[in-house]
Amino acid sequence: MSATEPPPGRATPTPPAPPTSSAPPPAPLSSSPPLPASATSADPAAPPPPAAASTSAFALSRAQQEWSARLRALGTERLRPHADSRDPGRVNRPLLRELGEMGLLGHAVPGARPGERVSALDLCLLREALAYSCPQAETALALQGLGAGPVADVGTPGQRARWLPEVAAGRAVAAFALSEPGAGSDAAALALRAEPEPGAGPKGGGAGGEHAARRWRLSGRKTWISNAPEADFYTVFARTGEGPGSRGVSAFLVPADRPGLTGAPLDMLAPHALGTLTFDAVPVTGDDLLGAPGQGFPVAMRTLNLFRPSVGAFAVGMAQAALDASLQHAAERPAFGGVLRDLQSVSHQLAEMATRTEAARLLVYAAASAYDASTGTGGDVARRAAMAKLMATETAQYVVDTAVQIHGAAALQRGHLLEHLYREVRAPRIYEGASEVQRSLIAKELYRTRPPRTGRPHTKESPT
Repeated sequence: MSATEPPPGRATPTPPAPPTSSAPPPAPLSSSPPLPASATSADPAAPPPPAAASTSAFALSRAQQEWSARLRALGTERLRPHADSRDPGRVNRPLLRELGEMGLLGHAVPGARPGERVSALDLCLLREALAYSCPQAETALALQGLGAGPVADVGTPGQRARWLPEVAAGRAVAAFALSEPGAGSDAAALALRAEPEPGAGPKGGGAGGEHAARRWRLSGRKTWISNAPEADFYTVFARTGEGPGSRGVSAFLVPADRPGLTGAPLDMLAPHALGTLTFDAVPVTGDDLLGAPGQGFPVAMRTLNLFRPSVGAFAVGMAQAALDASLQHAAERPAFGGVLRDLQSVSHQLAEMATRTEAARLLVYAAASAYDASTGTGGDVARRAAMAKLMATETAQYVVDTAVQIHGAAALQRGHLLEHLYREVRAPRIYEGASEVQRSLIAKELYRTRPPRTGRPHTKESPT
């Protein structure tokens, strides 16, 4: 049986899901299934060709399925040893360098390859595959892309040349610094101030040129920042006051060694680095601007529109890992004279887990395909991205929690696959827009795009 064929007796989903024959058993994360021979002979960084024209956005080509299978195997063979060798809650630089050497970071860092856009669908396939076999590697990859996204989007040639190759190689660590103690879900309510220095150039306009001489001092705090305080640079969103609310926010590229910038780690449930940043009159100039003054909020939203579907893919990968571990456990665990899967209550749980996971996967692929078919903005991209993130992260929480219930106490032991997933799966329902924010965004888009009303409104007549 090849690495891309489903195990005997298991129905093939539509669209074809990444294969489950290399599913990690419900055992410590250090266990490594054998690497398929095909995984060692192909370049994992080479993107798969798109599906044939006759297939829809909801069916992956065989090449895409095989690419996902190779990534999952390589995640176990090459990436998980780096993940297991480091303490959680810290930036894992050896793991980042391995991702860079494998060429995988180039699929998450926009602009890392000259003249190429990041494919949202390729990014989703990559994140789903890594989340299945090595969630730590998946998170490290995603945070590089998120932190560098605004630099690729609106950075100057100098900013791009200085940082993007280093981020894509895993030599520099990027961070996306948006959240604040009083502005998490309400990103337009940012309080970090960018106070202009007197006589430092005109107000308004874009980065560089006539505004390169402008100077500001950043004062305030950021919190819940992934990769802080260990990143090498931060994409920082601060209030410059060109307008009220989101219209007065600008984006800056701030190297970590700027005077006045300090940080501290946070001890979090999620097993990756998170911290706070304190800005004590940190100097920035027009050369540090990312885009035009007052245009930072659209920059942030464009980056999030790309990454939100792939957050859903991350969740789908974790859900699939939990589902496969549960299928194996239910087939082997003795219970009441048989095995667990003989119990209707357990088999129905497994069916529900599988159905929800597949529904989330389809929504993620559809959102990514919509992004790739557009310029990344306009149309229904924002709504689809929000739906994908909402559905997939909520589904993953349910699937992982149910998997723990099926496994029982063993799943809560330190080092067990499900113990790790249980800690990892909670955060995506909050970061990059909490589930409640996604629901509000979806409703706003529904009202914005609703068809015009025709004819008289329906009224229920009183009975006679």
